[in-house]
Amino acid sequence: MTETTVGIGGAAESTDMVLNIGPQHPSTHGVLRLRLVLDGERIISAEPVVGYMHRGAEKLFEARDYRQIIMLANRHDWLSAFSNELGVVMSVERMLGMEVPERAVWLRTLLAELNRVLNHLMFLGSYPLELGGITPIFHAFREREELQAVMEEVSGGRMHYMFNRVGGLKEDLPLGWLGRARAAIADVSTRMHVYDDLVRGNEIFRGRTRGVGVLSAETVHAYGVSGPIARASGVDFDLRRDEPYLAYGELQDVLKVVTRQEGDCLARFECLLEQTHNALELAVACLDRLEQLPPGPVNQRLPKVLKAPEGHTYAWTENPLGINGYYLVSKGEKTPYRLKLRSASYNNIQALVELLPGTLVADMVAILGSFFFVVGDIDK
Repeated sequence: MTETTVGIGGAAESTDMVLNIGPQHPSTHGVLRLRLVLDGERIISAEPVVGYMHRGAEKLFEARDYRQIIMLANRHDWLSAFSNELGVVMSVERMLGMEVPERAVWLRTLLAELNRVLNHLMFLGSYPLELGGITPIFHAFREREELQAVMEEVSGGRMHYMFNRVGGLKEDLPLGWLGRARAAIADVSTRMHVYDDLVRGNEIFRGRTRGVGVLSAETVHAYGVSGPIARASGVDFDLRRDEPYLAYGELQDVLKVVTRQEGDCLARFECLLEQTHNALELAVACLDRLEQLPPGPVNQRLPKVLKAPEGHTYAWTENPLGINGYYLVSKGEKTPYRLKLRSASYNNIQALVELLPGTLVADMVAILGSFFFVVGDIDK
């Protein structure tokens, strides 16, 4: 048998090529760099290079008092600001042995779920955009604006709400806000079918995502991956159900932990989409309960100088992108001695080291987009 090779030129010397993806401008996911080694169109190895946005938040925690650190904490995942604040105030409250008023507990739960919807809507719109579908992003921003309006009305902030306080919330609700929030949630809920029909049902989208970037449950456990990405690989874990905090213990009949077994890009998108549906249902349940509660305080009266007793504690929450944890060490001063942040995106993005080798460059964008990360959450 005779074999003839024609027209390969310099490719006869089988050499690997190093390709840098990024760092991109912050208007994308953030400034992340991927260092890929390629053999033709196939990825041999991948190294996420982080640190381009590092702002030293953990060190700055040590130079701010317990009221000021909330401002630092709500910025690492700029799509989940309210949820970020929760971890800080919960850790401080645990150190103080402080009970939060019931009304504040239910309000925190409601706002955390609305924040979850806002986070997910961004990715539900931007992920199809990265694969060439521009229409869903317009739908996503319309729904986001409607929910942003009620969040801005209650807190005064558009992205960085600064509404949590140690002991509760900044202030009570504006008059008639519960009704306006209910109307906004109803409007968004009636239009969520767009993402089922326009995106999940699109054969081109399914062709680009089904069977692509399969993340195994073993890799999820090895790298500490959490959130919708982990649940899409069959890892059935959600702190809201498994270690309830806030009012989630009373919402178990409404809470639905969405899982898939495939672990591919499509499964990750489906988990995100169905979790958005459920977050809207949880928000309605919180509204129902708040309307039944009698008027009461939404915060505790605090001393002028707040000092946490000497000791250490860890508080973690189920943030929109995964597990968010704060390890607080106090020496009895008005500032933390140490406040270590465990962010969801940092662990999640490390799994790309295992996932990308062996895949095609063309699929790399689909895989990267399906990891739903915020780079500020990686760099802290």
